[in-house]
Amino acid sequence: MAFKISAPYKIFNTPIYHKDLGDDTNGVATNKGVIILNNNISPIKEKNVIDHEMVHINQMKRGDLDYDDDYVYWKGKKYPRSTMNEGAKNLPWEVEAYKNS
Repeated sequence: MAFKISAPYKIFNTPIYHKDLGDDTNGVATNKGVIILNNNISPIKEKNVIDHEMVHINQMKRGDLDYDDDYVYWKGKKYPRSTMNEGAKNLPWEVEAYKNS
């Protein structure tokens, strides 16, 4: 899997890359401290998505948020990924991200 670095982007030592994420996903914050933006994101929307994903990076750094292939972990509670609409505004980690971005 190849990534194109989005130089000169690097916000607070958070690398930002572009890759094909499909049509519905604008960006992803990984639990490795990286933000991945969709290749097809508009320049106008890009800053808002980076701001949103930085909230998730900060949530992971402070230990509130983590995830694996099957679950999202928020403040000690397990949420099955198979039954959630990821990115939904009512998910507790998304409430903060939408509010602060």
